Amino acid sequence: MPTIVNPPGSRPYSAKGNSFYLSVLTLVAALGGLLFGYDTAVINGAEKSLVDFFIGNPEQNKYVDNILQVISQYRVILVITLLLMLVVICSLLFKIVKRNRALAVSGIAMAILGIWSFYYISKPLPADASDLKGTVDAVKGFIIASALIGCVIGGAIAGFISKELGRKNGLLIAAAAFLLSAIGAWRPEAFNFFGTIDLFSFVIYRVIGGIGVGIASMISPMYIAEIAPAEKRGKLVSLNQFAIILGMLIIYFVNYFIARQGSEEWLAHTGWRWMFFSGAIPAVIFFILLFFVPETPRYLALKGKDEKALTVLQKINGRKNAPVILSNIKQTLHETNAPWLSYGFLVIFIGIMLSVFQQFVGINVVLYYAGNIFRNMGASTDSSLLQTIIVGAVNLIFTVVAIMTVDKFGRKPLMIIGSIGMAVSMIALGSMFYMNKVGVMALIFMLTYTASFAMSWGPVCWVLLSEIFPNSIRGALSIAVASQWIANWIVSLTFPILNDNLWLTEKFSHGFAYWIYGVMGILSALFVWKLVPETKGKTLEEIEKLWK
Repeated sequence: MPTIVNPPGSRPYSAKGNSFYLSVLTLVAALGGLLFGYDTAVINGAEKSLVDFFIGNPEQNKYVDNILQVISQYRVILVITLLLMLVVICSLLFKIVKRNRALAVSGIAMAILGIWSFYYISKPLPADASDLKGTVDAVKGFIIASALIGCVIGGAIAGFISKELGRKNGLLIAAAAFLLSAIGAWRPEAFNFFGTIDLFSFVIYRVIGGIGVGIASMISPMYIAEIAPAEKRGKLVSLNQFAIILGMLIIYFVNYFIARQGSEEWLAHTGWRWMFFSGAIPAVIFFILLFFVPETPRYLALKGKDEKALTVLQKINGRKNAPVILSNIKQTLHETNAPWLSYGFLVIFIGIMLSVFQQFVGINVVLYYAGNIFRNMGASTDSSLLQTIIVGAVNLIFTVVAIMTVDKFGRKPLMIIGSIGMAVSMIALGSMFYMNKVGVMALIFMLTYTASFAMSWGPVCWVLLSEIFPNSIRGALSIAVASQWIANWIVSLTFPILNDNLWLTEKFSHGFAYWIYGVMGILSALFVWKLVPETKGKTLEEIEKLWK
């Protein structure tokens, strides 16, 4: 065991550790979570302006020529996106089933995608503007959900980055991606080096930001967990979820403030740019602060840098505890990884479905499209952004409620109650749109939906995911994370299609999509009730025995 030596000229480390130092490291790492929320929610205030600026509306003379060019490039970029998604799914498939079966399934999927892609790209463009409506709705969804493409990619590569480059360097890469995205999305025409029209230059920069989100979504809580003492780990890691929601609330305020600075025309041409550029400020702060924090002791020990690991542990845990903790860390580094199906398929299935239901209940429709929803209720742009702030505040408050009660009431009761609350709220909201009675009650149902999610499926889903996977197949968590981002992308991509479709709007008056999310709420409650085990008060070893 390395000898304990204090750096020359420094004061001796405390025997009990330095709580202030630990708090600083946690807050710096949690900035990754804050930027996660900030970057994904910024689209809320800019959604309408982006469509007006890049696509226009049918009354404009240039609309048809412009949209034909947009659709032509959209087809190619959509095919590339689907190929990337398929590669991620196939790479995870190789971890679950036997190699020959994975190769067969992957080959068939690639062949089907290839045949469809050839047909889709070569299909003639519509000649009549009236035939463009469905595709334009799909393009809108693609623009709004573009960052989520990067999230899938970032989530898929985060494990490799954290293992090979380190937790700190992984966060530095995420910070650089956030900064590059903020600057590029601000002036996509000035920084268009991709050979595309300006719209897809913007999309590419949003994808880069999404890669930062995907990396931060895994490495930020990992960094906190690895530097936190065992007795403080739960609360400190939960701060990352709090930081995500706080980041969303901050950008809601920023969007509202920017929208108040000019007219609707100014917002459509210039204002939205500053919404995205504002993300450069926290990204720069995050990037700079990361140079002043250490690598985690676990990673340093993994790379054989025991002296450096011990130094960090001394500052966090104290001189007396540090050698023992380092010894325990080095013992766990010899753990072997078991095949993902070592405990059967059920634990994998539950992990995937928890992630999918967390998105299919429609939460990111509220977080990304709240302004659009409130405008459909008849609110002005300013009023819709103000109402969005109220949604964000409710989200933050009830996230705190969940953090404080999850160990008291249990995981399953909170998840089931939340599912029922979301189902009732979404079905009621869809019914109010259907009956054209979108007043104060519609706002109340939006808030009850948000509160129901925030006190249950928001933070509690992540608690369950962190608990149900046995240590020897902890890597299987990556398939749950990837499933979550893919489901998020599907919901965000399809909402404009469901919400703006002329036939559905005529028949259901914007209510159809909300009914679908309400049904998903009911199904999620049944799923948790029947299949998800209660993990409250159980050790990880006791939970592992459930699967055996």
